[in-house]
Amino acid sequence: MHLWQATLPFCLLASAALPVAAASAWGFADATVAVQPKGAGINGGFKEQFTSSKPLSKPVAFAGSDTLRVILTAQEGSSAKRPHQAFLLLKDTQSGLDVSYPFMVKENGKSRVELTQKELPVQFLSLAEPLDARVVIGSFGSSEAYDSSVFKLSVERDPNVPLPTVETARFGKQPEIHHIFKDSPSNPPIIITLAFVAAVGATLPVLAGLWLFLGANLSHLPTALKSAPLPHIIFLGSLFAFEGVFFLYYTSWNLFQLLPAAAVVGVVAFVSGSRALGEVQGRRLAGLR
Repeated sequence: MHLWQATLPFCLLASAALPVAAASAWGFADATVAVQPKGAGINGGFKEQFTSSKPLSKPVAFAGSDTLRVILTAQEGSSAKRPHQAFLLLKDTQSGLDVSYPFMVKENGKSRVELTQKELPVQFLSLAEPLDARVVIGSFGSSEAYDSSVFKLSVERDPNVPLPTVETARFGKQPEIHHIFKDSPSNPPIIITLAFVAAVGATLPVLAGLWLFLGANLSHLPTALKSAPLPHIIFLGSLFAFEGVFFLYYTSWNLFQLLPAAAVVGVVAFVSGSRALGEVQGRRLAGLR
């Protein structure tokens, strides 16, 4: 009886610890690292499998024209799954400098990342010791993330190709920039302007002659001004105001000065013109034209 009483608390503690021990963690399976030289076939170059628990024993050589390719299947526990984050992290253990390259992950956990030496930081190209290549996989939830070294990457440079220069003050003070703005558009010479004004003015007598030839009745002008003096005067004034606005735009105004003035004159011309045309229509209906 005393043995059972002593064993019962131990069994309860062990059963409570089981869910913690059985908590799932992120990892991967079917992982391979391949280095394919430029111009090599599909099966050319280096290719080796590695596991989440045992990294490769020998460094992977990575030359200047090679393409590094890492393929794996992300797993949560024992089931393939797409994580929230998965990337290959390259780190210099001496300086602590690191850079990460995200995996392209599918819904079934299939992950893939490719890179060349052009994508490496300049500081990595002159290292004597291999880089530490780590795989980092994690996501939301209670599953523990995976972060462990899987192989060493030895960056090999062509001695005949000079190293790129390192930017020493990337975010520091930069040289002053002097902007060269385009000159404002200028008006044509006054002679050309006067020539076009004369050409337009020469058409006015022709227009007046055609107007009289087609039967314009100037004798109704006093009647029109007597019936609706303000609409007719304001409408004609708005037409001259339009010409004045355009003249100011040609000589000194800019577009932002022209548009408000043209909008005001346009509203005045529309309102007064409708009243003036109403008076003309009234005389037509009365048979006076």
